[in-house]
Amino acid sequence: MEQVSVQWFPGHMAKTRRLIQENLYLVDAIIEMRDARIPQSSRNPELSRLIGKKPRLVLLNKSDAADPSVTAQWLNFLKNIGVPALAADCKSGKGLQKVIPAVKELLSDEIKRRAEKGMSGKPIRLMVVGIPNCGKSSFINRMSGSRKAKVEDRPGVTRGKQWVNLENGISLLDMPGVLWPKFEDKTVGERLAFTGAVKDDIMDVQSLAMRLGSILRAEYSQLLCARYNLTPELINECDEAGLIELIAKKRGMLLSGGEIDTERASIMLLDEFRSGKLGRISLEAPEKAERSEQE
Repeated sequence: MEQVSVQWFPGHMAKTRRLIQENLYLVDAIIEMRDARIPQSSRNPELSRLIGKKPRLVLLNKSDAADPSVTAQWLNFLKNIGVPALAADCKSGKGLQKVIPAVKELLSDEIKRRAEKGMSGKPIRLMVVGIPNCGKSSFINRMSGSRKAKVEDRPGVTRGKQWVNLENGISLLDMPGVLWPKFEDKTVGERLAFTGAVKDDIMDVQSLAMRLGSILRAEYSQLLCARYNLTPELINECDEAGLIELIAKKRGMLLSGGEIDTERASIMLLDEFRSGKLGRISLEAPEKAERSEQE
């Protein structure tokens, strides 16, 4: 099956790029949120140009839904090219205790300079950026111990900048999620759609689910079979559409007259992948990421 073509760049995305540039002078460093299941595709290729030489910490969020061995590869890869990075799960809070020590290490020279000038009480200000639905608001709420940032499991919820003050002398500036004008690589757009960074209402959900099913069958067939009570023989005998039909039958998703409800099964497959119910799955490894990561 051909890759699903995805293009989406609403007006508020352009506004967010301006917000990042206009507020950059207010902050000491950037926390860049990425989806641990797609660390390369969830990296905004415009971000390096937008933030310039501002120090940056990459946070691979939703790591509890990602393949741990692949996440370890990504952390090692980023470390080797000089990009500080941590894995975390903002919903559970796992890994977030490492964020503040990592930020202080990243800004150690600036913190030392302030101490020498008698300005050690000055807050450290961090801008939190990332694509839609990558977990920025969940991160801020976990770090602040409150629900100050809006959280919903869909893209495009945070529309304006929000300052949140933490108890340890750190302030977070939450920015709306931002994609980029065009996905040059169809695979990138497709993976963003799989994880929910692009709104489903502009997608052909059934085509998207068939494509995801095809990838899972090839790379995580054991998890797919376990979740839907299938066998390798069954899933390998059918095409992409047939796989969705199999899943629908196993879950009793039938319309009146006995017709198979493939739309409902497609929505379920996407939802269960996004929520981690299928198991820990990563859709990309860092083999070919170095050149684009350093641009």
